[in-house]
Amino acid sequence: MLQIRRSQDRGYADHGWLKSHHSFSFAGYFDPAWMGWGNLRVINEDRIAPGTGFGTHGHRDMEIISYVLQGNLAHKDSMGNVQGIPPGEVQRMSAGRGVMHSEFNHAPQCVTHFLQIWIEPSERGIEPGYEQKRFDSTEKQGQLRLIASPDGAQGSVTIHADATLRSGLFDGDQRAELAIDPARKAYVHLIRGSLDVNGQRLNGGDAALLADESRIALEHGQDAEVLVFDLAA
Repeated sequence: MLQIRRSQDRGYADHGWLKSHHSFSFAGYFDPAWMGWGNLRVINEDRIAPGTGFGTHGHRDMEIISYVLQGNLAHKDSMGNVQGIPPGEVQRMSAGRGVMHSEFNHAPQCVTHFLQIWIEPSERGIEPGYEQKRFDSTEKQGQLRLIASPDGAQGSVTIHADATLRSGLFDGDQRAELAIDPARKAYVHLIRGSLDVNGQRLNGGDAALLADESRIALEHGQDAEVLVFDLAA
């Protein structure tokens, strides 16, 4: 089974300083048909206006991944981490039994554009944790680069969840195929460009939800950047 979730069907919130598209129910956007997929709970595509951001707030029992596309996301948390996250770097924060943090765009003229991803953890009440790594575009060109996994394989960030996340860049005749367990779920989120996923055409912001499938085939990309999730059912 492959189901397409079109970009224009996502939830949308315009707070002035923040413009956000919600792939799943979040904050003021609620749709009982879109509460998550497997243990993937949130994908928000956020654009933060210059000089603004999220003030200090709390999270618990969630694996949170930030994937920056443009600008720089300034992060500060109660664990003592003070970091800037530029494009090409992936941040993982394990909220565990509780963490406070803030996220800002300190640039005077540039919008910060990023994806905020929440995955439900395998275990609740763990020690909060933080990790940030860079993945060069050359590692993603024409292939799926593992960027998050439960065991930190291949230099990926370590998430405390039964899931993996891969990122790829595809253009022209570049092609990749990933074997998946039909008993699990998968989710393909196209960040930008256009791309065929198992023969179905996706455009920027679209997603493909897969169940009872044994492979994901990506081809015919046009300036495509994609995220591929392998998820617990």
